[in-house]
Amino acid sequence: MDRLVLFVLGSAGIFLYSRSSFRWPAPHGFFRFFAFEGILGQVLLAAVVWFKDVTSLPQIISWLLLAASVFLAVHGFYLLHSTGQPQGNFENTTILVQRGAYAYIRHPLYTSLLLLSWGIFFKDLSLVGFLLAAITSVFLFATAKTEEAENLAHFGPAYAAYMQKTARFIPYIF
Repeated sequence: MDRLVLFVLGSAGIFLYSRSSFRWPAPHGFFRFFAFEGILGQVLLAAVVWFKDVTSLPQIISWLLLAASVFLAVHGFYLLHSTGQPQGNFENTTILVQRGAYAYIRHPLYTSLLLLSWGIFFKDLSLVGFLLAAITSVFLFATAKTEEAENLAHFGPAYAAYMQKTARFIPYIF
């Protein structure tokens, strides 16, 4: 029951953060809302085993994925803020960021969320956890595709050229 209450409260917070995206479902925030919901569900399901058997192989994999997620998120936010010259929030950059992680992948922050989601999955290997991680991954892919269309409209040929030399999530692969 406590986890259900936490899910409802967390969902309300995610909805408040994402509410502008529901006015028109095309913005990337519409799909990102559902990715955040999936991650929230995963966290609440895995919370009871978060520190259980911390030296097991799945837990070690989990901690490595979670650490990579945090590093990539901090790095990505820093680059957007310091290099992208954002107007308003950090997402509305006026300059296309192409250094650091952005030199290799177009979506370090979404890659961070993918790492987070799969890191949580390894905390508690279960079918429900796998399904939530897979669904979250699908929504993050949809988010990235939608954001790419927005960035093409905003940055034009410069973003098209950037897309040709960078991968979406995994350097040199995908």
